Amino acid sequence: MQSWLRGACALLVVAVALASVGARAEDPAAYYRGKTFKFIAGGGVGGGYDAYARLLAPHLGKALGATAVVENQPGAGGLAGLNRIYVSEPSGLQVLILNGGAAVLSQLFELQSVQYDLAKLEYLATVSSSPWLVLVAPNSPYASLKDLLAAKQTVRWSAVGLIDGLSDGASMVCEAFAMNCKVVMGYKSSSEAALAITRGEMDALYVSDTSANNYVKSGSNKAIAQVSHRRSQFFADLPTVFEGMSLTPEQSYWMELRSTVDALGRILVTTPGIPADRLAYLQAAVKKVLTDPAVVDEGQRTQRYVGYEDGETTRKRALSVIASTPADQKARIKDVVTKKYVPGAGQ
Repeated sequence: MQSWLRGACALLVVAVALASVGARAEDPAAYYRGKTFKFIAGGGVGGGYDAYARLLAPHLGKALGATAVVENQPGAGGLAGLNRIYVSEPSGLQVLILNGGAAVLSQLFELQSVQYDLAKLEYLATVSSSPWLVLVAPNSPYASLKDLLAAKQTVRWSAVGLIDGLSDGASMVCEAFAMNCKVVMGYKSSSEAALAITRGEMDALYVSDTSANNYVKSGSNKAIAQVSHRRSQFFADLPTVFEGMSLTPEQSYWMELRSTVDALGRILVTTPGIPADRLAYLQAAVKKVLTDPAVVDEGQRTQRYVGYEDGETTRKRALSVIASTPADQKARIKDVVTKKYVPGAGQ
């Protein structure tokens, strides 16, 4: 090969290498500036995840110097959106807010709707997590969880769908205390499920404290127990099951599991495999938004409470449930949640 040709080839190799390094080392701030990214809500318009997305998207767009567009992806309790983002291009231009507990339990049970692996996702933050409570009607004869446990008739729990928080939470409470229960799904929202309690169609509801606060304040329901190690800010005088009852090892197992699942809350994730510097920049922007007092106050006013936890903490909590559950126990939990108390339910 002639010397000039060898020199030209060498220069070309150097140029390609430099271009590759430059692309990899692109400043994340410059990358996001002026771009449009999607803030996906794992639910329909008007629901809780939609409301959180619309609260946070403009602030995150401002923090990134980008334009945020909210997109709804209902289906399979939010898992449709998770399946979608899992296989999307790792650009960092899509984020998803979803029910962490539902995502974990669905993967734990290996449901047919699961096409993702939580171990491979990129975690941005926990947006909020709440203690969950047991509610009954204002005129219910049950004034405490102990009263409910002593019920002679079947206790009917209202729910929206399989593994929606309401349904699986109720099933775990029933299993923990060997209750005679039936979980009735099909209500369109937690507010409709709560109204069914008020009307006397159902006997009990398992729901987050933010929703419970609204139902109790309106006089539609009353709270008789909270399943958490920390008391709700709205029900500070109501003891938790860990405080108010002497739990057997079996009861303690189910209540610990349930409180761990509930603590997953609403989480924010993005596509696996985005460049590390871009991920760090996106995580920092999310933290800036979720810890901004103005954003927290705005959420407070609209009853969309914000409580930031970092992505790594969120990731460890999500994976701990899967990693710590042996196969035989996994099968039992799945049976309890998807079959035992939910007549006719399928995957």
